[in-house]
Amino acid sequence: MATGSGSHLTQGEGEDRQHFPRTHKCSQCDKEFPFKSKVNQHLRSHTGEIPHLCGECGKRFNHLGNLKAHTRLQTGEEPYKCEHCNKGFNQASYLKRHVRTHTGESNMATGAGSHLTQWQRSRRTHKCSHCDKEFPFISNLNRHLLTHTGERPYMCGECGKRCSQLGDLRRHMVTHTDERPYQCDECGERFSRPSILKDHMTTHTGEKPYRCQECSKQFSRLSYVKRHMRIHTGEKPYKCDHCNKCFSQPTNFKVHMRTHKGELLYRCEKCSKQFNTLSNIKSHMRTHTGEKPYKCKICSKHSSNSSDLKKHMRTHTGERPHECEVCYKKFGERGSLKRHMKTHTGGSSSMPV
Repeated sequence: MATGSGSHLTQGEGEDRQHFPRTHKCSQCDKEFPFKSKVNQHLRSHTGEIPHLCGECGKRFNHLGNLKAHTRLQTGEEPYKCEHCNKGFNQASYLKRHVRTHTGESNMATGAGSHLTQWQRSRRTHKCSHCDKEFPFISNLNRHLLTHTGERPYMCGECGKRCSQLGDLRRHMVTHTDERPYQCDECGERFSRPSILKDHMTTHTGEKPYRCQECSKQFSRLSYVKRHMRIHTGEKPYKCDHCNKCFSQPTNFKVHMRTHKGELLYRCEKCSKQFNTLSNIKSHMRTHTGEKPYKCKICSKHSSNSSDLKKHMRTHTGERPHECEVCYKKFGERGSLKRHMKTHTGGSSSMPV
């Protein structure tokens, strides 16, 4: 029994107070709630009001908490830290679920936890048929499936560009209005979205707030660490329908697709030779200009592209990454391995698949 100011409560009154009597009734459907604020939130389901607007993508929410959680997905903020391993999460519920991996507590709690809602019991039950990744909501799964199908249902009415997500289309539309309301205090450069400004600020501060949980490497942008994580997981969600080759990055997948379509988007102004990537034509242009920006730190030899420098560095390190699968002899260059393979294949330079 409580003492002090609460000692006058009877046992029944204490239990009623503890379980919050439902005294606030909805005027539309007679549903009852323990707090007035809950009634006000519920009323929006009748009025259709969605008052909370995301300044980043224009998406609206009927609860402020939902907007805050949504904003953390864009900023990468992870305020909820695990006391066991210091891993960060953007929602308290995600942290709670993670802590159970340390405590051994079952996700399907019993006893005191038997009041879990049907929604809570069905968390992470929607599995992708392509990669077995799981999601808590069917809407999340449908959005993820677009990474496999390549479908882009949202089209820009100005230029015809298609996007896989409505939020991506909204962000793209800003490029047509040229509206840039967010200004950097350091250099005055302006940006269309606060997240872009936040990423830009790291160029001034040198800050790298995003850390890989596997190897502790740090990055200045959330997108960089997400891309990096695929090195550890081996995830390659972008699959070519023509040859079944898989890619971890959408840009590499896009470039690969040009090999099937025969697209050569970039033409050299000097010799009219065409290339399928901007990096390839930039590298090619150095054959005309004689520019060699890549310098060996050991002997100061200059190279026109990074791959040539990497090959050169092996003359110093002795590294031989290309191994024959027949006799296990190693070579510093893939071309040398191809020539060697002829000794096994009787003249053919075909490489083992």
